[in-house]
Amino acid sequence: MRTTAFIAIMVTALAGATAGTAAAGTAEEYVALGDSAAAGPLILPADLGSPGCLRSLADYPHIAAKELGVPLKDVTCSGATTADMTAPQQTSSGAVPPQLDALSEQTRTVTVTIGGNDVGLVGAATSCINLLPGVNPDCVDRYTAGGHDQLAEKIAASEPVWGALLDAIHAKAPNADVFVAGYGTYLPHNGCWPIAPLTPRDANYIQGSIDRTNAALARQAAAHDAHYVDVRTASIGHDVCKLPGVKWFEGVVPTSIAAPMHPNADGMTAIGGLAAAAIRG
Repeated sequence: MRTTAFIAIMVTALAGATAGTAAAGTAEEYVALGDSAAAGPLILPADLGSPGCLRSLADYPHIAAKELGVPLKDVTCSGATTADMTAPQQTSSGAVPPQLDALSEQTRTVTVTIGGNDVGLVGAATSCINLLPGVNPDCVDRYTAGGHDQLAEKIAASEPVWGALLDAIHAKAPNADVFVAGYGTYLPHNGCWPIAPLTPRDANYIQGSIDRTNAALARQAAAHDAHYVDVRTASIGHDVCKLPGVKWFEGVVPTSIAAPMHPNADGMTAIGGLAAAAIRG
């Protein structure tokens, strides 16, 4: 999902205190594709190979690769959309190559988390922040005005694009098993205002839109010879409303070094374990 400019500034400041470089130059057995939900912006240590991607060396692909004991090429990049899988992505430190360029006939495993930025899930959640519930209107009324659910329509329009992406991954990596990791349960039923400053209706609408995205991704995985990794179910009870050490995702005001409304280090460890288990079969 897209991140704000201050995250880029913070990562740049932290980069001098971190170490590590991106895998590059050779085809790897395991290639990780995706957006910031996979890249883990702000989680230390930072991957300095592509600073503008705000990628962590402790993101879920690194966790999974370590558990599996396989070499990894991680090209996940914060802000990525499906279009950035096949075209260069502009970042704060310059353009990065299309993510699918990392694939080859030698690739044996691919994980991908994508779609949130196609739909605009983080932007929608941010726009629904309501510090004066009962005074300010619920944002769900704006998003569903005129009988048109804007996010649902974006998801429906994007779903066949996600299927086409999976076909493109298979074409570039014909010998690979492909795993689509979905998005998590960020909000419990009715939310938890003011910890997560969304009204109950809006919290349910935003999480419902995340769930709708997951359902579309799962359908496309099933239809395009890929495996779906269900992060949503496993993360129930680990939402932004929980205490540090329990929650897998940060809220508007993070309580750990992680981007707002993104997985934290605990979340990445858990999701990496889910991905590794799925890959092992």
